[in-house]
Amino acid sequence: MSLFTNKTLMITGGTGSFGNAVLNRFLKTDIGEIRIFSRDEKKQDDMRHEFQAKMPEVAEKIKFYIGDVRDLASVKNAMHGVDYIFHAAALKQVPSCEFFPIEAVKTNVLGTENVLTAAIEAGVKNVVCLSTDKAAYPVNAMGTSKAMMEKVIVAKARTTKDTKICCTRYGNVMCSRGSVIPLWIDQIRAGNPITLTDPKMTRFIMSLDEAVDLVLFAFEHGEAGDILVQKAPACTIQTQAEAVCELFGGKKEDIKVIGIRHGEKMYETLLTNEECANAIDMGNFYRVPCDKRGLNYDKYFNKGDVKRNTLTEFNSNNTNHLNVEETKAKIASLQYIQDELAKEGK
Repeated sequence: MSLFTNKTLMITGGTGSFGNAVLNRFLKTDIGEIRIFSRDEKKQDDMRHEFQAKMPEVAEKIKFYIGDVRDLASVKNAMHGVDYIFHAAALKQVPSCEFFPIEAVKTNVLGTENVLTAAIEAGVKNVVCLSTDKAAYPVNAMGTSKAMMEKVIVAKARTTKDTKICCTRYGNVMCSRGSVIPLWIDQIRAGNPITLTDPKMTRFIMSLDEAVDLVLFAFEHGEAGDILVQKAPACTIQTQAEAVCELFGGKKEDIKVIGIRHGEKMYETLLTNEECANAIDMGNFYRVPCDKRGLNYDKYFNKGDVKRNTLTEFNSNNTNHLNVEETKAKIASLQYIQDELAKEGK
């Protein structure tokens, strides 16, 4: 954590699952301050009490700022003295964004513009923004707003020299707020059949710790305007549901298919075919560098580069697929699941 020694890290949307994971990872290190910026005072108060109880010796490192990324002035008020930013504030629920698309634009697009404008003005050294696989070939309002967010990030990165701005893109984070596994656990405990959208639907799966790892990798290795993705595995929704049933005593034969919800895809994409043309393989990660050409295209009629990678679209259908046992092991490794199993004496 030497890069963060005595530094101030600001997390927008910091009361969410990602913010909590960062606090658990960083609080006991030599980081100077972690600044939680969000608009929900109840969640901030809950987080304040939680970390004062479980990490009293370091909880003073957490500072809370009420504000909204939609309001540039409130973002600027929280930005003084910040060295680094993890920008996680977003509207993330696909169906709600379908019904209220302008709200998604206000938070995901204009909110990101505000955060980056304030960061550049305040001389923040490094900003990592969190995006989603739904931004690649978007078909819904949430994905479209995140795709535009990525365009804002890359455009800002082209025009600033002192603030490094890059982006991470990842798939479903298991047991994050609003995700399906906690819902299934509640359904099993209530004696109800668990519900899924379509058994053949595939999704990338990763843990919150892996999401933090990706952001830290981008922070350390990303260059201005980069989009970085992890080579995540995937599974079908049926496989994931059966794994949860085996862990919590649900009846697999009673799984109920309810159909695809508003705006959902059958599979998700982490790298488009077009992005693969220039993507750089970095082991467990792919890096998509920013296109740094200017608007003067005339010179490219005389001199161009027709080479491209052999890599093609990276999606949840053509990545490594986990079986039920592998999925169960990945789910069971999560602290949330271990805590829930402990409640049942398992």
